[in-house]
Amino acid sequence: MKQNDVLEMVKAKANEWLTGNYDEETKAEIKRLLENDDNTELIDAFYRDLEFGTGGLRGIMGAGSNRMNIYTVGAATQGLSNYLKIAFADLEQIKVAIGHDCRNNSRLFAETAAKIFSANGFKVYLFEDLRPTPELSYAIRELGCQSGIILTASHNPKEYNGYKAYWDDGSQVVSPHDVNIIKEVGKVKVDDIRFDGSEENIISMGADMDEKFLSKVVTVSLSPDVVKRQKDLKIVYTPIHGTGVKLVPMALSRMGFTNVIHIPEQDVVSGDFPTVVSPNPEEPAAMKLAMEKAAEVDADIVMATDPDADRIGVAVKNDKGEFFIVNGNQTVLLFLYYIITKRKEKGDLVGNEFVVKTIVTSELVAEIARRNDVEYYDCYTGFKYIADVIRENEGVKKYIGGGEESFGFLPADFVRDKDAVSSCALMAEVAAWAKDSGKSLYELLQDIYLEYGFSKERMKYVVRKGKAGAEEIQQMMVNFRENPPKELAGSKVAVVKDYSTLKTKNLLDGSETDIDQKETSNVLQFFTEDGSKVSVRPSGTEPKIKFYIEVKGKLESREQFDQLDAEANEKVDKVMADMGL
Repeated sequence: MKQNDVLEMVKAKANEWLTGNYDEETKAEIKRLLENDDNTELIDAFYRDLEFGTGGLRGIMGAGSNRMNIYTVGAATQGLSNYLKIAFADLEQIKVAIGHDCRNNSRLFAETAAKIFSANGFKVYLFEDLRPTPELSYAIRELGCQSGIILTASHNPKEYNGYKAYWDDGSQVVSPHDVNIIKEVGKVKVDDIRFDGSEENIISMGADMDEKFLSKVVTVSLSPDVVKRQKDLKIVYTPIHGTGVKLVPMALSRMGFTNVIHIPEQDVVSGDFPTVVSPNPEEPAAMKLAMEKAAEVDADIVMATDPDADRIGVAVKNDKGEFFIVNGNQTVLLFLYYIITKRKEKGDLVGNEFVVKTIVTSELVAEIARRNDVEYYDCYTGFKYIADVIRENEGVKKYIGGGEESFGFLPADFVRDKDAVSSCALMAEVAAWAKDSGKSLYELLQDIYLEYGFSKERMKYVVRKGKAGAEEIQQMMVNFRENPPKELAGSKVAVVKDYSTLKTKNLLDGSETDIDQKETSNVLQFFTEDGSKVSVRPSGTEPKIKFYIEVKGKLESREQFDQLDAEANEKVDKVMADMGL
């Protein structure tokens, strides 16, 4: 579509909002956009409808069809309500739970959704104030709700907000419900949205649910005796202005830790995130204040949570006394190594336990599980798929942990999404266990590499915006499928996994086997003879194509670590060059 055609289409949509059933404040904002000589903002606000995808909504806040506002939130809620009436037609009373994070407008959107659910005849449980995503997941299960939502844009910058939908087991919706909800949302027009709900059906949740949730969080502890001995472990914690501000320190206290050091300026709850550009614990800038405080007080561990407290960031001190952020793969390794080791010591591994990782997460997770006779599952990226594996095995096998490389871990199944509240409590215990053995977390990580092999991971993404960018990304996937790399960093590519066909091809002998997944996905993986792995996938929420690279090595001693790490970095660089990055 030509630029003039796009502009005319956008103006037509904007004028529909000017004459439609929208509030005066929204109409005033649209008038401003229409009167502006620069059409960039107008086009971005209306060139498409903000899509309710398989993960819900996420977008910049403002007026327009491509923005997060009470109307796009309203359409999502009305569509979800319509589907719940179909899916649970036999129930006399449908119940939903609602939570929200610290972002600007999150409370407004949550209250708007509550009234819409109420108008549809549902019983609504609304948190009185901001709460972590994992507590919302827990509340759905605890209250026997059929669904739930949380208003959050996770770790995105302050301009964004989002809407995540959950099913009756407390997990984000998966097939077939995700597709069916999308269809229902797509049918909703502004006049269909029932904004006029009574507050009689809305029940406030607060301290009582916190207490129930925290009583479950402390059950993740595997070494209460160690915590007693190391209760004064120096823990620096920051919520990065978000929902972890209250419950994470409470969870650490309930576990028995007495020396939690705060970053006062980041304890300030604010959707403007005044101390950071992006509230993402994956990024060093977001962890900077906490690591500076840790260096000042000589802390044992630094922990951070993102605005909705589902992601955990961990920083530890290396052998040179410098704090660095442990990557998401290493975080998963530390958790699962500890959980499996402690359960073996206690005689709690009886043969029906399992762990879960996503396909782009380190293969060392699988190695640890295999060597300890623990079953492991691979699933697609996203915690809803980990929750789906838990659901499939419920009542038959015992889930003991699972995670993904993007700083998410779930230590117990009373929550069905990544849980940074429980993870912070358990990671503090891991640090206490290491210290009780005369080690740092850094040395514990080295122990894992010494026992199970060394790996180095890096993620690289390429951004291609707009329609042309989306087409270029798709063409890149076509090229990789038709012309897979023959060699990466000097090692032959031995195996290619294509999740769009669910086929594994051995390039050395030509054999093919099936991949055990319930549905296809646009992901490619290349495995080399020397154990390197490259995963390629277009992002489902951003105009990016992502490359996940893992190379292997053998660590003989702690003294060799720095050299091996440097060599692995060079090898990753070579793999990237061979992939054309």
